[in-house]
Amino acid sequence: MALNKRSHLITAGVARSPNRAMLRAVGFGDGDFEKPIVGVANGHSNMNPCNAGIQPLVDRAMAALRQEGAMPQVFGVPTITDGIGMGTEAMKYSLVSREVIADAIETSVNGQAMDGVLVCGGCDKNMPAGMMAMARINVPGIYVYAGTIKPGKWKGQDLTVVSVFEAVGAYSAGKMTDEDFIGIEKNACPSVGACGGMYTANTMSSSFEALGMSLLGSSQMASPDAEKADSAAASAAALVNAIKLNLRPRDIITRKSIENAAMLIMATGGSTNAVLHYLAIAHAAQVKWTIDDFERVRRKVPVLCDLKPSGKYVAVDFHRAGGVPQVLKMLLAHGLLHGECMTITGRTMAEELAKIPAAPRADQDVIRQWDKPLYAQGHLAILKGNLAPEGCVAKITGLKSPKITGPARVFDSEPAAMKAIMARKIKPGDVLVIRYEGPKGGPGMQEMLAPTAALIGQGLGESVGLITDGRFSGGTWGMVVGHVAPEAYEGGPIALVKEGDSITIDAHKRLIQVNIGARELAQRRKKWKQPKPRYTRGLLAKYMKLVSSASSGAVTD
Repeated sequence: MALNKRSHLITAGVARSPNRAMLRAVGFGDGDFEKPIVGVANGHSNMNPCNAGIQPLVDRAMAALRQEGAMPQVFGVPTITDGIGMGTEAMKYSLVSREVIADAIETSVNGQAMDGVLVCGGCDKNMPAGMMAMARINVPGIYVYAGTIKPGKWKGQDLTVVSVFEAVGAYSAGKMTDEDFIGIEKNACPSVGACGGMYTANTMSSSFEALGMSLLGSSQMASPDAEKADSAAASAAALVNAIKLNLRPRDIITRKSIENAAMLIMATGGSTNAVLHYLAIAHAAQVKWTIDDFERVRRKVPVLCDLKPSGKYVAVDFHRAGGVPQVLKMLLAHGLLHGECMTITGRTMAEELAKIPAAPRADQDVIRQWDKPLYAQGHLAILKGNLAPEGCVAKITGLKSPKITGPARVFDSEPAAMKAIMARKIKPGDVLVIRYEGPKGGPGMQEMLAPTAALIGQGLGESVGLITDGRFSGGTWGMVVGHVAPEAYEGGPIALVKEGDSITIDAHKRLIQVNIGARELAQRRKKWKQPKPRYTRGLLAKYMKLVSSASSGAVTD
């Protein structure tokens, strides 16, 4: 295989003998030193179901790499799981882990001068972290998603991990029996794989198909199923071909391909976290992309898929109905998708979609017909106003009316807000403000699944608003607005809100504001003092010093 290989830095040259000696110790023979060295970033961990099924996929990928004439070198990357850390101090490490994982992959691939990299991960931050790393390194790379979990069952209903969080609220409100509460908890997660709705993991993995950095049809397969391992092997073969072609991530990740990904996210009802993560991916790929671009895309793309959290179906249903390729072909057929974008296979997106029918099958309703969408426009709205001059993200589908004006109920941390919710102190018409949970203030932008799910469980999802400089889980729905920027810790207007202030959230007008005058806000700002940092040593302290605003992706480089 004739290649301009980076790994020749290690396997050739004046000092090659000691380097070769060390590689011989890990299985290299005489004929292997001219082969491309391909890193395999292995996110396997039994800490969580999302990543517990990865090792068989990595084994298949490594065997396929060898068969295709490459020399795979596996290395581990860390992971943590939002669903386990949610609502605790551990959750502060969630978004931070995105940077740690990206740095770990960059370190391993560049530190060993590898010729390509296959990244295999499962939980929420694994995906954006891997893509950020590949965009930074810019050697041929492909993403292999570990796959989705299969739905749990309780009394004939499909369950996901979000069912458990919502059950907490319902149980606390006296709306659920002990039997059902325990039954849901025991049956919600029946297999390995990432959370089963169109939550953050499935949102990011499916968008990577649209981006061109994962094989079409691969992202919504169930982790335990044989086709998932077959897909890992096919991905390895595609990567070796990309190395032969010298096809690099920044040849694929462009402004148009990111727009394709954003369209897929809107069409499938994906997670608010995708906004934050694609700002970071674009930054890593040196592509011009701003928070306002999501609003531009939202206006022209309908929501076509009826998926949880606000819809009926789970990822495996979506896969059986035609999955990402079907939605992409619909977008292409109606003149929205950029079909000329290159993919990891070396073929354009239009070429990859050539055999996919233009309309979804009539025997399913997971993917709606183009003329009968769930919503005429996308669901992730970018709001601005005197509470969020840099913008914020609202998820506006699944609501009768995405508009509320009510009194502020102000909390300086998520635990304080959760305590009030569980004590039934939040009433219809209230607007919760959870602040000092931003990138610096948290630090780490905790996800607010516990309070939002508790509100849903108590029957307050339509009647209570919630705004925060933190984030939301992909499983969140309701009258919620996150990523408010500038954040409270940096003196953003959200820091100046007082208990009882009138706040308006109006997704139709894309407006978020506290209904007081500019003079009053200015006077409050003069009196505001930045609180002491919650951490002064270690990883979280370093993160606080480096991290950017959520409006630019909360990146550290």
